[in-house]
Amino acid sequence: MKWAVFMDRDGTVNEEVGYLDDPAGLRLLPGAGEAIRRLNAARVPVLLVTNQSAIARGYLPAARLQAVHQELARQLAAHGAHIDHIYHCPHHPDENCSCRKPQPGMLQQAAAEHGIELADSFIVGDKGTDLEAGRRVGCRTVLVLTGYGPDERRRLETAGPRPDFVARDLSEAVEWILTRQREEAGDD
Repeated sequence: MKWAVFMDRDGTVNEEVGYLDDPAGLRLLPGAGEAIRRLNAARVPVLLVTNQSAIARGYLPAARLQAVHQELARQLAAHGAHIDHIYHCPHHPDENCSCRKPQPGMLQQAAAEHGIELADSFIVGDKGTDLEAGRRVGCRTVLVLTGYGPDERRRLETAGPRPDFVARDLSEAVEWILTRQREEAGDD
């Protein structure tokens, strides 16, 4: 079994713009490409888990989501980086599915398909729902202060539970994750 880094998309890897329905509107956050490249170089699976209720709401056809993800792949490739697999939940929040974060369905599916040990893995996101999905399956949690992160940090400080680490951005999150793994492996 191996460990992985799960990450949210909007507000974590790329700018938060509401319902991203146009590939031309996708902008990587500063340092995101380099951070993902570091995980790739360390041979850590990078698995994107993203709620996309815009599909159920009729704002985003599934084919258009595919085009957005192709643009994400193109922009990451310009930094020598890649996502190993993208999982998305197309359901409306009222559908009570098992895949919409904070439910852990996407993480469980990824673990089964890629041989991932969830208790040794990490989840990085800008919302409490991202972190809760990871927490429910034993992942360590990292809140990034991009996207909705600043508001979520204030909310989590009073409503909890708190993340295992709060990072300025994806770069700092990846640094913390790789340092933790080296320490746990005894390679410091």
